[in-house]
Formats: sequence, C-alpha cells, structure tokens
Amino acid sequence: MLKDLKVEVISMEEAGVKDEVVEDGNTFEENALKKARFVAKRTGEWVVADDSGICIDALDGAPGIYSARWGGGGKSTEEVVQFTLAKMKNVADNKRGALFVSVAALTAPDGRVWIFMGEIRGQIATESRGTPRPHLPYDLVFIPKGRTRTFAEMSDAEKNSMSHRGRAFAKLKEYLKILPVFSAQTMVDQQSAAV
Repeated sequence: MLKDLKVEVISMEEAGVKDEVVEDGNTFEENALKKARFVAKRTGEWVVADDSGICIDALDGAPGIYSARWGGGGKSTEEVVQFTLAKMKNVADNKRGALFVSVAALTAPDGRVWIFMGEIRGQIATESRGTPRPHLPYDLVFIPKGRTRTFAEMSDAEKNSMSHRGRAFAKLKEYLKILPVFSAQTMVDQQSAAV
C-alpha cells in the first residue's frame, strides 16, 4: 500500500525485532500505538503498526479488539469462521450488520505519533465464501455495504481500494507525502511481512 512512496518498508523481523507485542489495550488505537512504540523503542526507526478487527452489531460489537483471538487463541481460519457463523445462526438478514475498523499508528524516532483510522460498514454473510487470505478469516464472511461479494471473493486491489485497512493506510500515505522528512527513509512495519 505504500510501495510508490520513497520509503523502504521492512518487516519488524528484518529490523531485528523478534518479540511479540502483547495486545492488551482497550481500543484499536491503544493496541496500534503499543505495537508501534514497542518496535520504535527497539529500532530507533519510523514505525507503522495497525490494529484491526470486526465489530458485529448483533453481538454487541464483538469480537472487536479480540478479533484475532475470537473463539479462543490458536484457531484456524475455518474454525474462526464457523464459530462466528454459529454465533450468527439465528440472526435475521436485516440484523447482520458489522463494522470493520483499522487504526494505523505512525511513530517517529523522537516519539511523536500520528493516528489514522479507516472503517467500512457491511454485513455478515450466512456462509463462508471466497478464497481465504492468511490471518484474515472474516474476509470470508464480510460483505461491504453496497456489494454482493465478500472481501475473500475480491482481488487484493479491489479489497484494498475500499477496505478499512486500505482507508487507514490511504490517509497515512497522504500524510507521508507531505512530511518532508520522508524523502527517503526506512520504515519498519510491525507486521511480520511488509505492508
């Protein structure tokens, strides 16, 4: 998503950070900031980290910040999807609304931080559809508002053009374009693979 900027994006592993960050914040913003600050402290570099999740209306906003651990940690994509669909089994079609949220936190070596949020509304499908992406189980059941296909039935480019993460990173990218220090910098991405 940042490939056309004059910024080298490397993974935290490539930056020499092998420890996992404990995501114990109460909001997406707290978790994104915690991850970004954790990596920045160890690298002294600019860092971008995000925290994302799905908030399902009929489940009072669950799983929310617990999306990665929904139904118990270590579940496979299929197990998470089936757990979610089972929770939604008796929910009427017009009550299956959901909100996907992504917060991207950017930290500078001097400790300054910026927050960029992206959201997209949609609904939960009644069955799993599409090709799963690694670590993104909800793509198989989330249908963006105004669309008929799940994220998992879309190409990466189509999904990124409208997704919560795509929207957050589009805001981040626009900000980086006007930030003079970013003429040619290295940025560490908190995720295990480059953005």
